[in-house]
Amino acid sequence: MVSRRAHLYGEGCLGGACARRPSPPPHPLSCLVLRGHGALHLARLPYPFGLTSLVLGSPSLIVKRDAIPDYALKYAPYTLLYSNETYQPSDAAVHLQHTTPKVNFEAIADATTLTDLNTLTADAFLTSNDDPETLPAWLLSTDNKPDADGLSAAPATIIAVQKDGFIDVFYFYFYSFDFGNDLFGIVFGNHVGDWEHSMVRFVDGAPTHVYLSAHSSGYAYTYDAIPKNGDRPIVYVADGTHANYATAGTQEYTFAGSLITDDTDEGPFWDVALNYRGYWFDNSTTTFSSAGGAGPGGAAQNAEGADWLLWTGAWGDEEYPDDDPRQYCVFDISCHYVSGPTGPVQKNLGRNEVCQAEDDCEILESV
Repeated sequence: MVSRRAHLYGEGCLGGACARRPSPPPHPLSCLVLRGHGALHLARLPYPFGLTSLVLGSPSLIVKRDAIPDYALKYAPYTLLYSNETYQPSDAAVHLQHTTPKVNFEAIADATTLTDLNTLTADAFLTSNDDPETLPAWLLSTDNKPDADGLSAAPATIIAVQKDGFIDVFYFYFYSFDFGNDLFGIVFGNHVGDWEHSMVRFVDGAPTHVYLSAHSSGYAYTYDAIPKNGDRPIVYVADGTHANYATAGTQEYTFAGSLITDDTDEGPFWDVALNYRGYWFDNSTTTFSSAGGAGPGGAAQNAEGADWLLWTGAWGDEEYPDDDPRQYCVFDISCHYVSGPTGPVQKNLGRNEVCQAEDDCEILESV
């Protein structure tokens, strides 16, 4: 079933073609570590720009590159959650522990982990093992509310992409549940799983633009235009929907010809630079490589590999059928429960424009 709210979670392409810089001469040596049959072997071989090592082991290939650039952390978004947010940041790995991969509402595996996620078919839905209406603890992720220093137990996912003359750094936020908005007096657009992101574009290590995802699209700004805390662009995360905005207050957007609102405020600071999984994405080969990380997320990612980011299935339940007692729909426009979103690889990481939807990308010079 095709979700009536596909546009609300912005499924983009894998990334359009982008020009590449000529490759520099290969470094004379790199380290290839082969684990298997109880032996550890080292080999010498040329390697491309930025690649530091390859680790081959069961069950997936882990490719290591340079760390996330220092400036990507210096200018990381200063993320402010809503003060009364019910659905706090979540760890994607923990989310998998509470879901079952299903196709057409039938299980295709007992469970999955980040390590083997990409072995699932693209038409699978990571379906909640609990009725979302019972509000299980993992769905709320209350324990992941950031502390006074901004540290959340839920790792962010930071992905750097080298392009022609600039680097885009994506800061992905994951939540196990998205609570929808009010339309004609009813709540529509609830879904299990929620990926949102902001992106900062860098030229020679200096930030030039910022993109904030919100529902089906988002907002692009010059770096100078967006409010900042020190050097860090402020991102306000909306209550329930987790859409990202540049200001606090009531945010208006149009859906199905009706004016809908989100609410943002100066809530808890979530410092994504303190706990994250870090990666590089090569748009020309559609591959991810590890860039290390920080906190629990950084400690876990070597064992997890990077292939999980390639999976193109849905991170939540399939839209419930009309005869499900939890379901009701609004004039066939949208439903109370819609399908879960796809992951980071579907958010046009290879974009040349600042916006995820590259057609008619407007760069705002004020908020």
